[in-house]
Amino acid sequence: MYAMSEKAFIQLKPNAKGRVNTGHPWVFANEVAELLPAEHDGDVVECRDRRGRLLGSGIYNSRSQIVWRSLGRGHPILNAELLRERLTTAVKRRDDLGGIKYRRLVWTESDGLPGLVVDQFGDTLVMQLQTLAMDRWKDELANLLIEITGASEVIHRNDGSIRRLEGLEQNVSTHSGGEWAPRWTTIEGFDYWLNLMSGQKTGFYLDQREQHLRIAQQVERLVAEGRKVKMLDTFCNQGAFAMHAARAGAEKVLGLDNAYDAIGQAVKNAERNEVSAVFEGANVFDWFTANREAKWDVIVLDPPPFAKSKKAMAGALRGYKELNMRAMRALEPEGVLATYTCSHHMGDAELRGVLAEAAHDAKRRVQVIEYCHQPADHPVLVTMPESEYLRGYILRVE
Repeated sequence: MYAMSEKAFIQLKPNAKGRVNTGHPWVFANEVAELLPAEHDGDVVECRDRRGRLLGSGIYNSRSQIVWRSLGRGHPILNAELLRERLTTAVKRRDDLGGIKYRRLVWTESDGLPGLVVDQFGDTLVMQLQTLAMDRWKDELANLLIEITGASEVIHRNDGSIRRLEGLEQNVSTHSGGEWAPRWTTIEGFDYWLNLMSGQKTGFYLDQREQHLRIAQQVERLVAEGRKVKMLDTFCNQGAFAMHAARAGAEKVLGLDNAYDAIGQAVKNAERNEVSAVFEGANVFDWFTANREAKWDVIVLDPPPFAKSKKAMAGALRGYKELNMRAMRALEPEGVLATYTCSHHMGDAELRGVLAEAAHDAKRRVQVIEYCHQPADHPVLVTMPESEYLRGYILRVE
């Protein structure tokens, strides 16, 4: 489709078992026979296997542990034409999902744009640039996104620590150069006070939209069965799960988070939406220990990633197991546990194993009601396990 002007390339080591051979879009520095000079950082270069056969072309950065990220087979050129084509395709695919205006528009390699993340909040887009190559196209990307979507502003949320790994500075700005003031924003029928210039991720956990509704459905079911539902929302952030549960009919709702600014925001959100929910600043592990006698009908566990690397997995597994065991013990018979992990290192097999151990130690019989994963606007690339990071279960605890 595109011709490539330069023939710079990296070649895999003879003994390298790079996943790129089976379609994974990354090559690590320790898989390459010889790194290219830094003058090629941010350029598109070829990747060849140990026999010299072309595997594809992608963006290169010698300063990153991931030195090469695929743009595709053959010889694609990173230019305005390619960016327009792939952005247009990404937006159309989201429109085909229903056209909601609070969604993920671009999800890095899954949309063929490695290092680019774009979330939409109505007429404002929040863009994260996580690779040197994409950072060089910052203004062009913003202009194209405004043209394609009709957005009025693009916020550059380039404050993530991942940028340091690419040798990039961290900063936050608007494409227009003007101010973007925090404001009330309606998502799923609830008003949230959002500051898209700061806060977690791009300003709101859009990847849990569907799960908020699932929890509301579980609360409605229990209420219809005649239960006076008590709901506990742990790691509650802005209180989305809690507010959905309260509006669905839960009589008692408590949200916990150790970030006191998040608790303050959750209180503000609940007051704005006129729902009855209490929020407390607390370490969730310690809270369960101090409140062993408290019983709940619905508990949500939505912690931050315990495993940010493979080396951290052993400790993370212990943490997830302990947390789920405490929650299972705290549930009334036939209670509902919604448990999630947002670490791509935690695969389904590992999560199922953790839940099985937790159920055994809690001495509870646990059934799966529903397996959960990230929504379709966060598409998973089948050759890239890292693109699937959010998974969980809604469980019945007997």
